Amino acid sequence: MSDMRAVLFDRFGPPEVLRVGTLPRPVPAPDEVLVRVSAVSLNGGELLDRAGRTRLVTGRTFPKPTGIDFAGEVAEVGSSVTGVREGDQVWGLLGRRTGSLAEYVAVRPERIAPAPGNLTPVDAVSLLAGATTAVTALREKAAVRPGERLLVRGGSGGVGSVAVQIGKLFGARVVALAGAANLDFVRGLGADEALDRRTTPFSALGRFDVILDTAGTQQAALRRLLAPGGRMVAITADFDRPVAAVATLLASTVHGRGRIRFFSGNPDTELLTEVAGYAERGEIVPVVDTVHPLDDIVAAHRALESGGVRGKHVIRIG
Repeated sequence: MSDMRAVLFDRFGPPEVLRVGTLPRPVPAPDEVLVRVSAVSLNGGELLDRAGRTRLVTGRTFPKPTGIDFAGEVAEVGSSVTGVREGDQVWGLLGRRTGSLAEYVAVRPERIAPAPGNLTPVDAVSLLAGATTAVTALREKAAVRPGERLLVRGGSGGVGSVAVQIGKLFGARVVALAGAANLDFVRGLGADEALDRRTTPFSALGRFDVILDTAGTQQAALRRLLAPGGRMVAITADFDRPVAAVATLLASTVHGRGRIRFFSGNPDTELLTEVAGYAERGEIVPVVDTVHPLDDIVAAHRALESGGVRGKHVIRIG
């Protein structure tokens, strides 16, 4: 059995705990495919995992892998898998586990789909997690309708930059909060309004039919901006203030229509294929902040943690 390179960490802590080590190359089960990974994006949840803020879920067993999404080429197909062939260009997510920051991943076929034919693996993976999250949040959880007023908090980030585009695609009037240096960038993605997140008080924003929160802080105050019948979706919570975060979550459950809908995405082939179609038709475009080689994983985590990101930091592997 041959080995492969993979990003691992042996304790919780700052970016410096990450290392590029070796693991046995996965052998796909009969109902799995083996993908040779070309590119992986960095996501905010991976920073939380590495720092130990989600340790109640991830546990304390080390070494831990990291990475949730990937774009690459099918290297081997399990004996019972149909509809997938060696050499297919695919993209996908690992579901409820991590480990895509490696040269190979073994996954079930319902976790992959053909990658957008018009995009490189780097560009494709920059869209993947953000677009599937945005579609699930705005359509499935919030049921956004044409003409509704949508607030995207964190409009320049990995999820927000795609959510702005998805919101416009679904016919919403999009207002985005972002850093001052990124306002023109967010407008260029299609936002009807882009406002400085540091200098614009919530009280100046008006009312919204739908709010998508990618930051996790001040959620109780943010929820007060909902118009009658409004819906708020959050993809994270305030892990620096866990007691307050839980209190907000519990309180929101008794507010009926005004409750905060929390969720963790787990897209399947159908959603991955839908998003690929949006990309191939030019309805959404990739936003890559920086491309890093695998050996620069520590610097990549530092860069994402420092904030001000435009789209995604991407790790090129293959």
